[in-house]
Amino acid sequence: MHDCLLNDDQRMIRDSARAFARDILADGAAERDRNKAFPRAEMAALGELGFLGMLVPDEWGGVGADHVSYVLAVEEITVADGSIGAMMALHNGLVSAPIRTHGTQDQKERFLRPLARGAMNGAFGLTEPEAGSNAFAIRTRAVKCPGGYRISGAKQFMSNGKSADVAIVFAATESDDPRRRITAFLVSTAAEGYRATRVEEKLGLSASETCQVQFDEVFVADEDVLGQPGGGYALAMSTLELGRLGIAAQSVGLARAAFEQAHAYAKDRQTFGKPIIQHQAVGFRLADMCMQVEVARSFLHQVARLRDAGASCKSEAAMAKLFASELAEKAASEAIQIHGGYGYLKDFPVERIYRDARICRIYEGTSDIQRMIIAADLSR
Repeated sequence: MHDCLLNDDQRMIRDSARAFARDILADGAAERDRNKAFPRAEMAALGELGFLGMLVPDEWGGVGADHVSYVLAVEEITVADGSIGAMMALHNGLVSAPIRTHGTQDQKERFLRPLARGAMNGAFGLTEPEAGSNAFAIRTRAVKCPGGYRISGAKQFMSNGKSADVAIVFAATESDDPRRRITAFLVSTAAEGYRATRVEEKLGLSASETCQVQFDEVFVADEDVLGQPGGGYALAMSTLELGRLGIAAQSVGLARAAFEQAHAYAKDRQTFGKPIIQHQAVGFRLADMCMQVEVARSFLHQVARLRDAGASCKSEAAMAKLFASELAEKAASEAIQIHGGYGYLKDFPVERIYRDARICRIYEGTSDIQRMIIAADLSR
């Protein structure tokens, strides 16, 4: 994008993220994908540079950046490694942000400050085996007891569920109002009864840990309720709006990575006596990819500016996530097509990018859920 549209701070953050991604992350992405190990050293390095506390005020150890800077940084990190880009967005958007917005002073001191520095890793537990898009169907229960609650149940698809230090967990509490039955809790993963029972084998994002987690009478003190008792549903929905910006930024990063790999290959690969980029079929594919990445990024930045202005942008965030996530898969597929048979081999990054991109249409609300959000807004 044109630098003239960014201020000095935004350019500095983007360039810093780009340099870190290029110099530190890019070369190890394929190995991390193969090893499927939690990238603890890389996350710690991101924390030291401030990329895990981007939206956290400096008084709590963060950078205090705006949302445009945030999506710029997520895009740059994701271009190098989709798994680490996903973890960065989770950490900033789904874990730190709700503690920043709804946490008490004590909770911010105990959790937000170390999260912002990268001294602590976080997880987010909303989805269950029988409750995905419909959060009202949550079966994990939190029963009041002296001094706190006892949580029992299971969570599915919980990113960082095994290796995180603290998890935001949503559970059903007693209430006559269905919209007031969900409460959010800050749960230590070291607590007795917390067990990551399975680390899932996935198509992509292999270095980003996804777990089944079981809660067996896990005690959570009253002071670790996040927000108000019964306020968990509203907290989750507001958190997911920001989360969708993170997914959109990841998607733009993956689409851009696919385009850049295909563009470089097309200039180098020759058939019929000339680089394949000079064949109209390939040139047109690249032109469409370039155009669509620019459109997705431009709209994402517009939504980020709405967030910075304090405007409601539920529908716009859904649009950004929907458009960018569907583009990411399409661009990765086109990149493989341009590579031909080589694109199907693990020797080339486009194979990994294609696998990483597929989840973007599913998590933080499927493409159909995003269309439901947009359509509901149109019907008002």
